[in-house]
Amino acid sequence: MSTAELPSRRSVLAAVVGAAVAGGASAAVPADAAADAEDPAQAPARFVDNRAWTTYADWRGGTARGTRAVDGARPGLVLDAPAGTVDYTDPHTGTTAPWEYATWTSPVHRLSVPSTEAIASWNAHTPEGTWLQVELQGTYADGTNTPWYVMGRWAAGDRDIKRTSVDDQSDRKSSIWTDTFAIDDPSTGLRLTSYRLRLTLYRKPGTTSTPTVWRLGAMGSDVPDRFTVPASTPGVARELSVPRYSQEIHKGQYPEYDNGGEAWCSPTSSQMIIEYWGGRLTPEQLAWVDPSYADPQVCHAARFTYDHQYAGCGNWPFNAAYAATFKGLQGVVTRLGSLTDLETLIAAGIPAITSQSFLASELTGAGYGTAGHLMTVIGFTADGDVIAGDPAAPGNEAVRRVYRRREWENIWLRTKRYNASGNVVSGTGGVCYLYFPAQPTTRQRMALEAVGVR
Repeated sequence: MSTAELPSRRSVLAAVVGAAVAGGASAAVPADAAADAEDPAQAPARFVDNRAWTTYADWRGGTARGTRAVDGARPGLVLDAPAGTVDYTDPHTGTTAPWEYATWTSPVHRLSVPSTEAIASWNAHTPEGTWLQVELQGTYADGTNTPWYVMGRWAAGDRDIKRTSVDDQSDRKSSIWTDTFAIDDPSTGLRLTSYRLRLTLYRKPGTTSTPTVWRLGAMGSDVPDRFTVPASTPGVARELSVPRYSQEIHKGQYPEYDNGGEAWCSPTSSQMIIEYWGGRLTPEQLAWVDPSYADPQVCHAARFTYDHQYAGCGNWPFNAAYAATFKGLQGVVTRLGSLTDLETLIAAGIPAITSQSFLASELTGAGYGTAGHLMTVIGFTADGDVIAGDPAAPGNEAVRRVYRRREWENIWLRTKRYNASGNVVSGTGGVCYLYFPAQPTTRQRMALEAVGVR
């Protein structure tokens, strides 16, 4: 479904909540929100274009050099007959090794929203001895092309290569900032109008192992520059039962994975949502963690989302890819346009992980300010305030927080803000990670499509 075909988020929210109430779920819609639900004019403008390749027809529609589409309950792409062998020198270990490879290149996707930014996402299984690389090449509005930009080199484990972003990629019109393609100067009006993705699968020579990729896509966006965003009307009251984990109790743990504490907001949030969906790690998987550490699964999430170039655990696509290593889950990075979008997801039982930055004075009850922080959104109160699982808590018991609706939506959705020195800096513009079942229910699928994800 293209973004042009998306129904009003309000109408979908009403349908999703109606289904939840019919099924006995805890959800309520105020009368004024119900009245708004039938008016398409209430839907905010969409500033995001999502495209994902997930079906057998999708994989058959690309250009393959040594890869093969596979059908079944979870269609995907595998390395079939290598297109060649290449030496790769891991910049983080200095080790050079040969790898067989094969490629798949997507058809050109024309963006419904000419974009200033783009973020790729992928879901894959990479057994030992395999890894993958994702690249993006775009076309600008002036008809010229970008280079092939590396959006990530990834493996679920860390014994074959060190998963990494790639710095110093630019053509003086656009650049890659860790995990994000960005137009260097959006004020010129230059935009990305289309793109294609290239997937390269690698394996050790002489083996039959292969990565299996079942989701590949990108989110393009052009969120207006703004210090404040329009206020939204409360639309649903529901709280999801999401596990609560504190990042702060891990302070000082595993310096090789950025030392725990405030650096681990992203993997801690990811682990909360993964476990909400039933994802569990075995004692064997956790055996490497110091047994004196509480919540070893958070340490595991930090290790296996760690970006060795960025030197941190906050690479957005790496977190989504980590979530999808758990059976039955998908993970994507996107942007949402309003709290109504989040309410639509919560009504369908889908929590979200959101990225925001703020001064301590801008979010009542937080008790801290941050240049960038991930937390989970797990519900809304009857007054429309945001119920968050905020990992920046002194302990697990304090993770659940309620934040004022108007404050929270502004710090999350704005694209510009003032820092403590009074200088203008960037906001995240509604970035979030969504983790959801590989086989969503009808209600979940409706909610995801309503916010632009399929």
